[in-house]
Amino acid sequence: SLDSVQTALNIQALGADAIVLRHSSPGSPLLLSRIIDVPIINAGDGAHEHPSQALLDAYTLRKHLMQGAKNLQGLHVAIVGDILHSRVARSNVLLLSKLGATVSVVAPPTLLPVGIHNWPATVSYDLDSVIPHVDVVMMLRVQQERMSDLFFPNAREYSRYFGLNAERMSTMKSGAIVMHPGPMNRGLEISAEVADSARSVITEQVTNGVSVRMAILYVLLAGGALEVGSN
Repeated sequence: SLDSVQTALNIQALGADAIVLRHSSPGSPLLLSRIIDVPIINAGDGAHEHPSQALLDAYTLRKHLMQGAKNLQGLHVAIVGDILHSRVARSNVLLLSKLGATVSVVAPPTLLPVGIHNWPATVSYDLDSVIPHVDVVMMLRVQQERMSDLFFPNAREYSRYFGLNAERMSTMKSGAIVMHPGPMNRGLEISAEVADSARSVITEQVTNGVSVRMAILYVLLAGGALEVGSN
């Protein structure tokens, strides 16, 4: 809208060095970047993308499972749950596959977006058949606030077929880890026992998010390139 354009121009006039934008409309950071000459950091645009979350997730995987390797070649990551409403899912599929990982998305058909088969990922509707073969199980929050229709019968049924509980966790590969972008619906997509288990790196994702987002600001504001080291 014209009001939004004027707001953007006012921010630029105030001398902002960068803008971190979270917006409900997909594509809003791209639109803003065409209006003003200030670096725009996408902090989530609707159900489209969340690039910084994907970066911190990739860093967490690299740190835990790849001994500092520059790519994720050989890793198999399962992204499970509400793919339809998840900006995290799309960004992770794009980035992790680009870094060499194999990605599977697991969800009921009602929670998969149109065009999912064009994503660089395999699609499954059966969590139990996928879990024993992956190195990472990334659970997604069921975004009930975005659901105006009935996407599954009830919470109990969803948890029964697509929730990560202790029984399912016991079938994971040795050394496999559990991730979640947060906030979690404990007892729905993930049980408290799993979220607080030794396999969970969920709180570490939060910690790594601070470092990764500091790095993003450094690159954009200082115009420097980061050295890729073992950490």
